[in-house]
Amino acid sequence: MPNVLSEALDGYLTELMPERDEVLTEMEEKATAERIPIVGPLVGRVLHQMAVLSGAKRVFEMGSAIGYSTIWLARAVGPEGRVYYSDGSEQNAAQARKFIERAGVADRVVIQVGDALDLLEQTEGSFDLIFNDVDKHDYPRVFDLALPRIRPGGLLITDNVLWSGRVTEPSEDRWTTAIQEYNRKAYGTGEIWTTIIPLRDGVAVSVKR
Repeated sequence: MPNVLSEALDGYLTELMPERDEVLTEMEEKATAERIPIVGPLVGRVLHQMAVLSGAKRVFEMGSAIGYSTIWLARAVGPEGRVYYSDGSEQNAAQARKFIERAGVADRVVIQVGDALDLLEQTEGSFDLIFNDVDKHDYPRVFDLALPRIRPGGLLITDNVLWSGRVTEPSEDRWTTAIQEYNRKAYGTGEIWTTIIPLRDGVAVSVKR
């Protein structure tokens, strides 16, 4: 996966982490072998920590793949919480369902298949945390759609915001320009307070005022 840290630093931080359980470890190995995009353990830990720190109980995940980050979030919200999984692939959702069941958090995850932006619009209520990891050209639309759905003090967290460093240069690539626009919105909107954490491919953490 893309990584803005040096290989040595990434390896050092990963080695510091406690070993993951059997399910997460299997998912990490599967993602590496099959080139499935997951957030990885360092960002998974950030998601879990941010959910705990914010007291999140209602989470919407936009772009869930095989459910790796879903499990980190579901464990953070606890048995009374709810995490809404969304992905456009029935195959991904079927794999995610099995992993989520094995991880023991199926009772707190709602699995939805379809366009994540449409599913967010169709799901009623506000959220304590929205995690965005959809196709990058949709990032500006996600910002505009997600921000009104987050409670004051809640979080909007977005992956891949440093895009292997490509955000630092002018570009005609629509994914790169969309991420650049997202970052400008995230830092330039008075309604939120944003910090980009340079782990993996860059994680933007925005707190709604």
